Formats: sequence, C-alpha cells, structure tokens
Amino acid sequence: MKKIVIAGSAKLQKEVEKWINIFESNNYEILDYPRAIEETKFMELYPNIHIEFLENIIKTDVLFIMNEDKNGKIGYIGYEAYAELLFGLSQKLIYNKNIELVILKMPNTDIGCYEEIDLWLKLGWIKLYKEGK
Repeated sequence: MKKIVIAGSAKLQKEVEKWINIFESNNYEILDYPRAIEETKFMELYPNIHIEFLENIIKTDVLFIMNEDKNGKIGYIGYEAYAELLFGLSQKLIYNKNIELVILKMPNTDIGCYEEIDLWLKLGWIKLYKEGK
C-alpha cells in the first residue's frame, strides 16, 4: 500500500475530505493532510502539527498538492503548500528519496510559484495528477 501526504489549503476542508476519500478508495494510506485548527488554540497546536506534517513528507511515497481553485484563483498554491512541495523536491533531489510529487492542476499564471511549477514539470521533477493513476 502506497503512503500519501495531501498538502494544500486547510481552509478547503470539504475538498480535503473529497481527496482523502478518493485516495483511500484507491488503497493509499493517508499519512497526513491539511487540518483545520481551532482558532483559539492555533498558536499552541500549529508548531507540532507542522513538524509532524514535514516528518510525514519524509516518510511518504507520494506528496499530492491539492491545488484546488480558491478565492477566484485557478490552481491556487499558497506559500505553505509551495514550501511543502519544495521540501519534498529537496528530499528527492538531494537525498535521492523515491517520492512522487503530484499537483492536481496547472496553476494560473498569476499564482506566485507558476514559473517554478512550469519548470519543474518540464524537468520531470513533478507531475500533474491523472485520475485513477
């Protein structure tokens, strides 16, 4: 069973649940995903949640960037999801980790990391999601 970490906006919990269900139905073990943190406990809980998330990227077979549309932006990738993707890419390039880096869709050109995503796709370092694969 392949292990997967889902990265993306924690504000999109409906979409997070959708992707958890999709991957579980395709026999993936979900190691981690964007979690909604209660606002009153955010500063207390976030550091450990973030550290655990990064540790799970080290353990996973697949890092899936759930770059759903958000706030009118097609293929939105926020700074944190981009950092998590870069962390996964660093594991792959520097430590020769066998990790698949998959993004849901091509981000629009107005997304800050568009040029890097485009380059990494051309280099074959990351790939676009294909349903059922």
